[in-house]
Amino acid sequence: MNDNAERDALLDEIIDRELAMFLATPNEGGVSACQQRPETFRVMRHMAHVTHDDATLRSYLVDLLDAEISGRNFMLEKYARMDDRLPPLSDSPLLDEIADAENTFMEEAARLRPDRVKRNGSGMFRHYLRCELETLSPGTLELYAREVRRAQEEGRNLVLERHEWLARHLDSRAKGSAG
Repeated sequence: MNDNAERDALLDEIIDRELAMFLATPNEGGVSACQQRPETFRVMRHMAHVTHDDATLRSYLVDLLDAEISGRNFMLEKYARMDDRLPPLSDSPLLDEIADAENTFMEEAARLRPDRVKRNGSGMFRHYLRCELETLSPGTLELYAREVRRAQEEGRNLVLERHEWLARHLDSRAKGSAG
C-alpha cells in the first residue's frame, strides 16, 4: 500500500469511529438534521483532519480506541462541554494555544478568501474547537500544538488549507457526477 492509501485508510478509520460516536449522541428533540447526513459529516471531518500529519492522526486514533474501550463518546463530551453541561475535561495550556492560533487562522482566511471562508461569528469557531480539543489526550494535544507552531513558522494557514481541500473535493465530486 502506498503512503496516500495508508493515509486515506487512517483517515477513514478515524472518521468511521467519529461517525459512530456522532450517531450515538442523543439530541434534544430527536435525531438532528446533521445526524441524518452522514456523508456530509464524513466530508466535514475529513476537512478537519486533512492538515494533520500522520503522527497526530495515529495518536488521535489511539485516543478514539481508548475512548471506545472506556465507554467515552468524544462527540457527546464535546457538545456537552459546548453547552456547559460538563466541567472542563482538561486544563492544559495547549487548549488555548491551539484554539487561539486556529482562530487567528480563521480570521485571516476569512479576510483573504471571503468567497470561501465566512467570518467567525462571536467566537463560535474557537469555542467549538476548544471543547473538541478537551477530549484529546495530552500526547495528541502536544502533536497538534507542534503542527500549529510549525504552520505559523512556515507562514501557512491551516484553515485556508482545509477550505482549499474542501473546494477541490467538491469540484472533483461535481465533475464526477456530471460525467
